[in-house]
Amino acid sequence: MHERLTAVFKKIDVDYEIIFVNDASPDNAREVLAELAAVDPHVTVINHSRNFGSQSAFTSGMRLATGDAVVLLDGDLQDPPEMIEAFHEQWLNGFDVVYGVRVKREATKVLQVAYKAFYRLFRAASYVKIPVDAGDFSLMDRRVVDALNSLPETNRFVRGLRAWVGFRQTGVPYFRAERPFGLSTNSMLKNLGWARKAILSFSYVPLDLITVLAVLICIGSLLLIVGQILARIFAPELVPTGFTTLIVIILFMGGIQLLCLSIIGSYLAHLYDEVKRRPAYIRESVINHPSAPIDPPSNPLETREDLVEPPQDVPLER
Repeated sequence: MHERLTAVFKKIDVDYEIIFVNDASPDNAREVLAELAAVDPHVTVINHSRNFGSQSAFTSGMRLATGDAVVLLDGDLQDPPEMIEAFHEQWLNGFDVVYGVRVKREATKVLQVAYKAFYRLFRAASYVKIPVDAGDFSLMDRRVVDALNSLPETNRFVRGLRAWVGFRQTGVPYFRAERPFGLSTNSMLKNLGWARKAILSFSYVPLDLITVLAVLICIGSLLLIVGQILARIFAPELVPTGFTTLIVIILFMGGIQLLCLSIIGSYLAHLYDEVKRRPAYIRESVINHPSAPIDPPSNPLETREDLVEPPQDVPLER
């Protein structure tokens, strides 16, 4: 990855920095990255104290990046670094955000259908216009990065936040290859959790569905009551009797109530995480720290003393 990135940046003739975020990788990434940083001053390495997830890793890197534009790229080479040249060209044409659009991806048919279905359902449910088939792989102008860095939320869904901040955006189609090496730590449960976080962050449709469901049940109940009364009067032999009918109705309503409670509980849990104001990540160390300001006070402090900005006097306002 380092070789391919370096070749691309030299080809397009730009000053660059490569920030690797080691989010507690289970392999020997720490040692390999330390060796790269020792021989290449363009390389900065961030080591997290534990695994905080890809969105926190992207945030950690963006808050140290100093360039006029920032590229987000996964470390498994499924997204080809050579696409940066096309991103850079669109950026020079005046676009503030250039994202990759996955026209095709190496995956099983089931996963391909599932990914496409999710992106389209999410776009339909979201209150912001989020591009379909677009992942985190993108180039963003400095003012877009500054806008994202200023957002205080902990549960971050970068591609959703990228769409929320606006600016001029465009997509570049590309083919997403299969992971060329190693085994992914991702799983179906993690994908479902990721989808849940995205929906909770950018959609109120599940809460709206509860209202719709409640209205439909109330209307249906009234109709059934009227039907029950009429049946008792004109055809009593057709009216269902016994505990079986009662038990089925109770179980059905209980299931509906539990479903509604689980949806509300998910939003409350999401809100509780934000209220706690825990940092999205903790940096254990930084190698070749770039000449950029340390994260603002609302962001996690570094654990190394030489990376912590001394407190400043701030005037109080009434």
